Amino acid sequence: MTTTTTAKKLKLDGGKHKKTLVQLHFCIDKPVLRTCPSCALSYTKGAADDEALHRVHCARVQKGMEWGREEERENVKAGVVEVAGGVKLSNGVRGRIICFRADIGGKIGSKVTTLLETVNLTLSAPPMAREALAKSKLYLFLVPPSQTKTSGTREKIVGWVVAQRIETAMAIASPDQQGSQGEECSNHAEDTTGTGATDAPPLVVVDTGMGIFCHPEHLPTPMGIPRLFVASTHRRQGIATKLLTAAARTFIHGCVLDPRKGQVAFTQPTGDGNAVMLKWGGGGVRIYEG
Repeated sequence: MTTTTTAKKLKLDGGKHKKTLVQLHFCIDKPVLRTCPSCALSYTKGAADDEALHRVHCARVQKGMEWGREEERENVKAGVVEVAGGVKLSNGVRGRIICFRADIGGKIGSKVTTLLETVNLTLSAPPMAREALAKSKLYLFLVPPSQTKTSGTREKIVGWVVAQRIETAMAIASPDQQGSQGEECSNHAEDTTGTGATDAPPLVVVDTGMGIFCHPEHLPTPMGIPRLFVASTHRRQGIATKLLTAAARTFIHGCVLDPRKGQVAFTQPTGDGNAVMLKWGGGGVRIYEG
């Protein structure tokens, strides 16, 4: 539905009040629903609320958000800790990583809400439960304005990760293990005597498109990653791996976690998230239900 270029004005109450009416008509040759190539958000073209939401969301997805004086004033009260400084990325840019509780309030809490809304909208994921946030920490990668070639004095939040305390997760089956079970199932189906039955439990299907299957056993796992996001203009620079490494090193005080030993798990990842998970975790990262 589109609008004409002119609008009719009607005089009401003897000309004292004027109300502008807009003539609408259907335009069936143009699609109303648009999908942005930059942020992948689908929205209704011509709907003011949808377009406003898209403009704000698209800017956050591409450029990240700001971390300014308002947030810095609450650092001590909120327990914000810098866990890594002078972190160098592959493009030469240096930044720092800070950490704090995910269920925090105040100005920083408002920023957290916006950050989570952005990643949830991007992933089409439901909001994290309050109970889950109470067991989580948020890690932000901040880049100074001098490194981003932007005016102003505020740092840019170009990436963030939520690390959550969990109890158990499932180990991902290797391609060989997936193939072996497929052969066993096929042989069992052809066996009419019942002597070829296998005691191996079936694998749990996580994502057939990405070929993720898990062993059904729930193994003790201390840390989960329910949310991971990097602004699109800052991707392919190693920000995600820097954040994950910082989380694994500091999430539990005095205990450095090793993803290659199955001590870290992801919720069902996206395509990009799966690539990061495999590269960073070396095949040892597990899967859990967030």
